[in-house]
Parts: sequence; structure tokens; C-alpha cells
Amino acid sequence: MTEAPELSLDLRRDGLVPVEELARARDDEGVVQVPTLFGVPAYLVCRYEDVREVLADSTRFSIARTPLFGLAEGGDVSEEELARMRAGNLLGFDPPEHTRLRRMLIPEFTVRRMNRLEPRLVEIVGAALDDLERAGAPADLMTHFALPVPSLAICELLGVPYADRDDFQDRSARLLDLSLPPEERIAARREDQQYMIDLVTRARARPGDDTLGMLVREHGDELSTDELVGIAGLIVLAGHETTSNMIGLSTLVLLRNPDQLNLLRTDPARIDSAVEELLRWLSIAHSLPPRTTTTEVRIAGHVIPEGSFVIPSIPAANRDRAFVDDPDTLDITREPGSHLAFGHGVHFCLGQLLARMQLRVALPALLRRFPELALADPDGEIEYRASSLVFGLNSLRVTW
Repeated sequence: MTEAPELSLDLRRDGLVPVEELARARDDEGVVQVPTLFGVPAYLVCRYEDVREVLADSTRFSIARTPLFGLAEGGDVSEEELARMRAGNLLGFDPPEHTRLRRMLIPEFTVRRMNRLEPRLVEIVGAALDDLERAGAPADLMTHFALPVPSLAICELLGVPYADRDDFQDRSARLLDLSLPPEERIAARREDQQYMIDLVTRARARPGDDTLGMLVREHGDELSTDELVGIAGLIVLAGHETTSNMIGLSTLVLLRNPDQLNLLRTDPARIDSAVEELLRWLSIAHSLPPRTTTTEVRIAGHVIPEGSFVIPSIPAANRDRAFVDDPDTLDITREPGSHLAFGHGVHFCLGQLLARMQLRVALPALLRRFPELALADPDGEIEYRASSLVFGLNSLRVTW
């Protein structure tokens, strides 16, 4: 059996929290050069203001010039195939190409669109809670609640058959798992592309009222099939992986912080500030896509040469004392600040309203249905997804 490679500093956590070494890198140096799993060094940017600077400046810090790490190194992948893999992926382009793609998607992620979706989301959450209750205690919260809620929401938004959820969840997990050999991740990407090609083909033939149908009807002549495939793949991947792990991890964090849990139970109106604090404190996207410098730059007193890879560390930035007081303490009464859990600048997460709405609906509903919710094995080891680009849980056994 092949031993998993050691995680790079930007991915390492001590349980739920970033490792102390990452905090020292932020507080002492601000920028450190680190090895990556892909065999090339990168500059890890750790301080809040510096990370914002990187994320806001696509001219000096380019996503488009950065390779598809973990896929380009996999061997039998041609430049043509890599281009198809990148097509339509908003996280693979700088303006103006990024702007062109994002403009077409904005109408599907407005406040008005989310308000229309919210009643259906309440039904989805209720059905998932029914399923969890039927499973009987103890049960896996991830299987019966945290995964189904965002998966079904994304299926309805995009027009993906919910019966296919197990398959796309499996492919997504493999795509994000950096401990897997590149060949396995490439195989998952190819499987996912073929699935999305079939989905796009059906949408072109009979466009529905979902996001994919809207794109076909209103922008079908502007978008190639490869671009539609890339857009659909990104929405499915980002839409359920991040939110499902936020639901699971948020539940774990609240159960481990009973004072915060009790505050939320006694005053459900705190849910908005609680969601923002959980997003900041957990920062489940370890680092947003690496950038490549297009010129020599200076950050935190360090000179970074042109053509260097730069990784913005979201967990380090969101726990910077220059950004927030007492950053390592979870405090749901804290006034929400401009945390970077959804990024910043032109690549600020398009689906952030949907993610926030799901957390705002799902967490209070879970606590209302199960007032005695608790960890099934409080002293047991938690199965974290430590090597995934999106930090999360393999399972979370709960009782009530």
C-alpha cells in the first residue's frame, strides 16, 4: 500500500484548528516558502491584509497562468485535454474571460433567486431530519443530514438528477483528495466530465427552468459545450462539498463548545452572527487556488520573483490578530467582520448566498428537532478529511 505523502503546511491541522507552525509563519514572517505535494515550492501568504492583497490583484497574481496542480503531473494528459478541463471553470481564469463567465451566472445567485429557493430548502432540511430520526440513534450525521441537504439543493438548482448524488459525491471526494495519485484524480475528473457532457447534451435538447437550462436558453450561442460542462462541474463540486462539510463541522464545533451551543439555542436570532463566526473559525477552504506572479512583487517585506507560485492561507488570515481580537476563540456574539472564508476580489464565491442560507436554515432546524443532540462517542477519534482541498469529515456519529 502506497503511503500518503506528508501534507504541505497550508493543509495541516491539529484536529479542527490550523497547526501552530502556520500561526508562527503568520506572526513571525508573514510569508514563507514551502514545499507542495506537487513537487514545486510555493510562497505561502499568511497575514490578513496580505492575503486580501493577493486575492484582489489578478494582474500581478494570476490564476490563469497557474497549472492545474495534481492533474498536469498525472502523465497521460495532453494540452488539449487540460484546456478542456479548464474550460468554463471560473477558478481557472482571470478577467476579462472570468468576467465574461461570471456575468452569465450572476442572475442565478441573487438574493431574489435565493429567496425563491428558501421554502424548498426548508422542505429539503425537514426531509433530511426525518431520515436522520428514522435511522435511529446513534447515526451518522454526514450520511443522513449534512451531505443530503446541499446535494439536493444543488441538484435542484442545476438540474442534476438526485438519484446520481452518490456518484458525484464519490467523484468529488476523489477529485479533492490530494493524497491520491494523480492518475486516480484524473480518472475521477474524466468520469465527471463525461457525466456533465451527458447532462449538458440533455439540457441543450430540452432546457429546463434550472441554472443549466437558463444558460442554454440565454447564452447557448456564447458558451461552448466544454464551457457549459466546466460551469456545471464547478457548481456541483463547490456547491455540495463546501456546505456539507460546513454543516458537519459546525455541528461538531457547537457540540464541543456547549456555552456557544446554549447561546444559539436560547437565542436563535443569533444564527446570522453564528454562521459568520463558524465560517471564519473553521475556514474549511485551506487555501484558494494558487496564483502565479506576473512580475516581481513584495509582500510583508519579502521579495517574490516573477513566475512564482503563491498560496493564500485562509485559515491563517482569518485568525490574524490584526483582523480580529482573540481570534482562536469561537464567539458567536462577535460582530461579523470581513472574513475571507468565501475569498475576496473578483473570485469572491458566487454561491456564498446559497451557502449562508443553507447553514442559516439547517443548523437551527437540527437543534430544534434534537434538543438533546450529542456526540455518540465524545472521547472517540473524529474521522477528518485531512488531505482534502476542502477540510471536512468522513463521518460524525451523533445521538439524541
